[in-house]
Amino acid sequence: MEIRSGKQTHKRVLIVEDYHLNLKLFVDLVTQLGYETLCAKDGCEALKVAQDELPDLILMDDQLPDMSGVEVVRRLRDDEPTRSIPIIAVFEALNGWERAALDAGCDAYVSKPISASHFLAMIDSFLSKGDHRDDGITGRAAVADKRYEGRIREDRPEPIG
Repeated sequence: MEIRSGKQTHKRVLIVEDYHLNLKLFVDLVTQLGYETLCAKDGCEALKVAQDELPDLILMDDQLPDMSGVEVVRRLRDDEPTRSIPIIAVFEALNGWERAALDAGCDAYVSKPISASHFLAMIDSFLSKGDHRDDGITGRAAVADKRYEGRIREDRPEPIG
């Protein structure tokens, strides 16, 4: 696990990404917003870091060396301490993965290649609304800015986009 800090906000983002250039980009962008980052390069490490550190937000890659991002999300949602942590899926634009990510419990998704401004606004919208642990599982999606409603889970059959 690697920890990097931006400004002193006390909000932490777990970035789960196995490709080093994407990981560096995401760390740089998140620290630019002033949030601390925790990093994991595979699913097992992501589960351990999430359970040990209880971050305020998780950015989840879809293709990890040891298991899929969907499987990691399912395991996080099945574990009481990590159940209410907001998760944004970050994935290659593959047909159907966004539905699988939302069905597994992700709160939002972003397609690679990312738009830095959209990515930063989405992260900030989740983290600027207060402590997710006070919201409960049903309130996770409500913290996101409505500008992203097509990419945010709100228990609708298909994302609008």
